[in-house]
Amino acid sequence: MKKQKFLFACMPFEGHFNPLTALAVHLKSLGHDVRWYAGAGFADGLNRLGIRHYPFLKAVELNQKNLEKLLPERSKHKGKLAKLKFDIKHAFLARVPEFVADLDEIREDFPFDILVSDCAFGASPIARKRYGVLSVVIGVMPLMQTSCDLAPTGLGLTPSRHFPGRVMQAVLRWVNKNIIFRESTEYANRIMESFGLPPFEVSIFDALVQDADLYLQSGTPGFEYQRSDLGRNIRFVGPMLPHQNGAKHPFRHIEKLKKHCKVILATQGTVERDPGKILVPTLEAFRNTEYLVVATTGGSQTAELRARFPEPNVIIEDFIDFNSIMPHADVYVTNAGYGGVMLSILNELPMVTAGVHEGKNEIAARVGYFKLGVNLNTERPTAAQIRRSVEQVLADKQYRKNMVAMSEEFRKYNAGLLCEQYIAELVESRRMPQPEAEITF
Repeated sequence: MKKQKFLFACMPFEGHFNPLTALAVHLKSLGHDVRWYAGAGFADGLNRLGIRHYPFLKAVELNQKNLEKLLPERSKHKGKLAKLKFDIKHAFLARVPEFVADLDEIREDFPFDILVSDCAFGASPIARKRYGVLSVVIGVMPLMQTSCDLAPTGLGLTPSRHFPGRVMQAVLRWVNKNIIFRESTEYANRIMESFGLPPFEVSIFDALVQDADLYLQSGTPGFEYQRSDLGRNIRFVGPMLPHQNGAKHPFRHIEKLKKHCKVILATQGTVERDPGKILVPTLEAFRNTEYLVVATTGGSQTAELRARFPEPNVIIEDFIDFNSIMPHADVYVTNAGYGGVMLSILNELPMVTAGVHEGKNEIAARVGYFKLGVNLNTERPTAAQIRRSVEQVLADKQYRKNMVAMSEEFRKYNAGLLCEQYIAELVESRRMPQPEAEITF
């Protein structure tokens, strides 16, 4: 592939930034000019990667630390659909004109050929048409494309294969597009029209998938529901994980692991600031037991939790290198963040998932559907629920067996090489003369 100018762009959340880093480093190593448009919070990370950073200027940087502060009304939306609709409008779509204004300035300094963005970066369709560049979108969450074989995305529903269930799925798809998310799509269309571009004819979820020249989905077909109508621009590339710089971060409490019969790893994720949702009930469930509980807080209330749970079988840290602890763990209790789930599968580590918002319900649903763990289908599990589910996963060997098989499938994919291949094919196809349309009478 001829050397290209790549601009990466992502929503200012770690789960949207981190999966793209390995690809950016890989393309840079091949001699391409790779730069990145991201919030100020990622400046240090991009500097370590040796990638030039274009910071948000006109765009508001909403992230896991300030989301509730800058959008105080968000806390008033309790239901998963209500919160999802609020987030789509205010955290994602409302930022699109700001992103485009920044991209206009970047374009003057750096006439990029290809825009690589995460699947929630709503400015991609506008940039593709406004600048005439190629758009490569990375699916950093389960595939959003609507399918005639499935319930609509966002509801966290697993496929039905019997006739009444398929009819219900069709009804839900209609309701989803024309009622539930109609306002979101109309809002997106007003933004498109403000830039002189035609409105989307499909839902906002499908628009972000279908408009891309190439949609690279993190994960494999085995961790996705079967679809008879998979989009022609979609390619599975295996798990897209953060770039590893080669530095080792061994788990500091390795000797303590040997003193316990089982190790439970628990996390609340990076966005959620309330440890009462998963960490507290997990710690309550296994305090003073033969199990070792290793909890990572993401820097939220670590000292308070340590004071509350001083038991010798509890380890609480701000951050833990999952690559160093997962090989020693027996069950992973998680809010179903996609990156953590990818790592869990690679480490053959069965899960107990408790996530609903920010699209976590779709990830958790797949964990349960493919029997890689137990999906509790709640944001606030009780200690009893977690204890029962962990013991269920430990007792039923099928979970581990399924994990081994899924991990083997994951390891067959080299994400960097596959992404490079598919992007090269896209660039070459653009250079080739397109066949004239056949005229029929």
